[in-house]
Amino acid sequence: MKTAIIADWLTNYAGAENVISAFYRLYPESKIFTTLFNAEKMKDLAGADVETSYIQKIPGAKNHHPWFLSLMPLAVESFDLSKYNVVLSSSHSIAKGVITKPETMHVCYCHTPMRYAWDDFHKYIRESNFPWLIKKMIPKQISKIRLWDRLSADRVDYFIANSSYVAQRIKKYYQRNAEVIYPPVDTERFHAVENPAEDYYLAVGRLIPYKKFDLLVETFNQNGKKLKIAGTGSEMKKLKAIAKDNVEFLGFVPDEELKKLYANCKAFLFPQIEDAGIAPLEAMASGRPVIALKAGGVVDVLREGKTGVFFKEQSVESLDEAVSKFEKQKFDSAQIRKHALKFSTQEFQKKIDRFVKQKYEAWNK
Repeated sequence: MKTAIIADWLTNYAGAENVISAFYRLYPESKIFTTLFNAEKMKDLAGADVETSYIQKIPGAKNHHPWFLSLMPLAVESFDLSKYNVVLSSSHSIAKGVITKPETMHVCYCHTPMRYAWDDFHKYIRESNFPWLIKKMIPKQISKIRLWDRLSADRVDYFIANSSYVAQRIKKYYQRNAEVIYPPVDTERFHAVENPAEDYYLAVGRLIPYKKFDLLVETFNQNGKKLKIAGTGSEMKKLKAIAKDNVEFLGFVPDEELKKLYANCKAFLFPQIEDAGIAPLEAMASGRPVIALKAGGVVDVLREGKTGVFFKEQSVESLDEAVSKFEKQKFDSAQIRKHALKFSTQEFQKKIDRFVKQKYEAWNK
């Protein structure tokens, strides 16, 4: 099985890039193809054979990849994959659009259908920092990308979704079924402690509108309980202005300190809708329960009353009710961590390898 790995772009390390790293460790002889590659940000791929597109040669492209979105379909189609038996793409944008031979099997691990081309189209334009003239031009370009995105989905032989939520979106926009394999979590980075402090609630992430940190601040302003928020972002100033003294903003937190915050919190708060969402599982790997909105990918991993509590809507009343419900229950830290280990990087790799090999065997019958 000669395998190629395809990524949208590899310019900053996040969830999609973590999947590529897991693929590479699983199939270390594979060549990696991507439109843009920033080696300084991708230490996990040191020593990998990486081929980039012509966009890599454009000055500034590595730091401003959204500016070149309209060039990326052509860029990803330009890769010559004729000598590979299996193509394994990790895609939330254009990687799934690679062109393969009829006898080559293409498996796409889909983080989500292109949000800026489909359901987040208007929001993408509204919240972008592009100049007004560029914003006027975007709808026409996005329309072309949307058509390409739908057509390119037909080039995939098998889809894997990173959550049931994304599998529904794949069915909606691409009319395809998808197997669900939750993304890898580096559970070994986190450890439960015997006697956690349990005197504060914790939230972690970029302080941007859809993450709903404003909902957390408003709720904890009302109930007076201690809340710590780790992260930076465009909403920092606004959130600090409305927060009371019981809400503490920690800014950027180094990894070692973040692990301590997870392990010693009373519960982890997750009020947003995410395709998957790794942070709740990091909290669970630290033995701590999660209070989450019952929507998106977290529905696949949180077990009501066992590893946390759900709330039904993004409102102060609903969240505060969930916090009160949580405080009346007891949770087993060891069992919570045991549950999180089901989503480790090793388990992810086992499931991917099993899926690919089973499909490849059937493909060649």
